[in-house]
Amino acid sequence: MAFHIRLLRPFRRLGLLAAHRRAEASNGGLATVLAGIAGAANAGGFMALGHYTSHMTGYLSQLADNVAIGNLSLVIDSVAAIALFVTGAAVSAILINWARQYRPSAQYALPIGLQGLLFFGFAAVGSAGVEALTINRTALGLLCFIMGLQNATITKISGARIRTTHATGMITDVGIEVGKAVYAKAAPGARTHADVAKLLILLRLLGVFFAGGVIGALGYGTFGFLFSIPLGVLLLLIAAPQLRR
Repeated sequence: MAFHIRLLRPFRRLGLLAAHRRAEASNGGLATVLAGIAGAANAGGFMALGHYTSHMTGYLSQLADNVAIGNLSLVIDSVAAIALFVTGAAVSAILINWARQYRPSAQYALPIGLQGLLFFGFAAVGSAGVEALTINRTALGLLCFIMGLQNATITKISGARIRTTHATGMITDVGIEVGKAVYAKAAPGARTHADVAKLLILLRLLGVFFAGGVIGALGYGTFGFLFSIPLGVLLLLIAAPQLRR
């Protein structure tokens, strides 16, 4: 019995990451897992589809470029990618706010579980025997939706302090904290001080995002779309305990 309890302990800890009553450590732990998954999915999206699916700045620039040169096909692709990312974020907000009213314990587990199921859908789309362009566009749209869903979920959970699907904001915040530290050192009487705890969290998330990208590139490069399945399983393990409640 004791061995059985020890065996289940890691899964129980995963389930606590999606709990509705949260400590700061839970936010950091969930953000770490989601950053790794986002890094893997983003790199995998590039390996499988030739696009980074969380990079909305790039899609907006691509939209402007192709409007200027009149490339209607890429204009449509860019608009679709942005729209699906926004839709994913909107669905996350709807699920969280609905659950806060009717099922508080599942308010974060619902969007996390949906992400897990969608990764299974992504694997299924890639394995479908249909025309390559159709697969690419469907899979690309699905990943953009997943990234919007994930980014909005961690944003809501952390009170807009953490985002996991793209690194630009995190790297900017690292620069801000480094600048504050340098200024405080150069001007000892200054009231500005670096938030060391925040800096360490940001560096951890960036490191995990990078590691997830390496793993995703290797995984998708070796197994193709099927590498989405373990990502989906991990998200469902996080969501399942709260959904069962």
